[in-house]
Amino acid sequence: MACAIGSSPRRHKARDCAKLPIIARVVLSSPWFPGGDMEDRSAKYRAFFAQLICAAAKSADPRLEEAFRTVRREPFVGPGPWSICLGGHPYVVTPDDDPAFIYQNALLALDPARGLNIGMPSAHAYWLTGCAVREGETVIQIGAGSGYYTAILAHLVGPGGRVHAYEIDERLAALARDNLKDIARVDLRDRSGIASDLPAADVIYVCAGAAQPATQWLEALRPGGRLVFPLAPEGTLGGMLMITRPDDGAIWPAKFLSRAQFIGCAGLQDEDAARRLADAFAKGWEGVQSLQREGAPDETCWFAGEGWWLSTALAPIPVASVQPHADITQA
Repeated sequence: MACAIGSSPRRHKARDCAKLPIIARVVLSSPWFPGGDMEDRSAKYRAFFAQLICAAAKSADPRLEEAFRTVRREPFVGPGPWSICLGGHPYVVTPDDDPAFIYQNALLALDPARGLNIGMPSAHAYWLTGCAVREGETVIQIGAGSGYYTAILAHLVGPGGRVHAYEIDERLAALARDNLKDIARVDLRDRSGIASDLPAADVIYVCAGAAQPATQWLEALRPGGRLVFPLAPEGTLGGMLMITRPDDGAIWPAKFLSRAQFIGCAGLQDEDAARRLADAFAKGWEGVQSLQREGAPDETCWFAGEGWWLSTALAPIPVASVQPHADITQA
């Protein structure tokens, strides 16, 4: 243990510690010394973490960086040590509960046995950049988990906005409710987010893989609203699809932001669709430009579902300008 703040422990004898004020001895007894107390270190980690992941996400939005710098991860991941992994690789258990370990661009396990995680930060930073959440907007989040990205969304919408978060898993919903209880603009609902009574929304942000866009999500979007969801049935490496609702018409701008893989969204799984989607992605995905909700699929069809199909044809209004990010994958 060091005996003088900011100096090497080899330069001081143990008996010198007794000469320090009591408060200094308490600080030096912290497992996070050197570098100040735990909260100071957490703030330092968050500042670096926010810059790192926004750079990886190619985001120049200062509001997004501020959100990641402001929201602490510790309450949402729970007490350490923690299980951490990079997508597709085994979990590694941290040696202790130093918060430095959770401010990494990695998955943080909420339930390792089921593969439930707080998702890859750079991936979410990129997708949130794509859907461009604005202050004062109403957001629906499907799959809140323990509430970390719910808190990020709440920061982005600001005091004049609203976040309606849905979490079907009872344990995770209880964690999220406790973690978010002090954020008045968050409404947590411990039930399925595939429902006919969804509030009207400017953004719907889905954190569970689906074989199709739920009709309820599309109908809840306001004109100009953005749906961002993983078109990726469970076990399938699919893609994060952004669909924008036009003022009218059955042809909606749509594009894939990146590849993506998530735990499945209950009620939106289809084994046949999963096989066909895997084939479609293998042939390329960057050319998708519209969601067609009427008419029979034509030669521009990339993938057809029941009552909808994705097309490489342009929509009447331009698709979002955000470029696909080949290096981003959530697993």
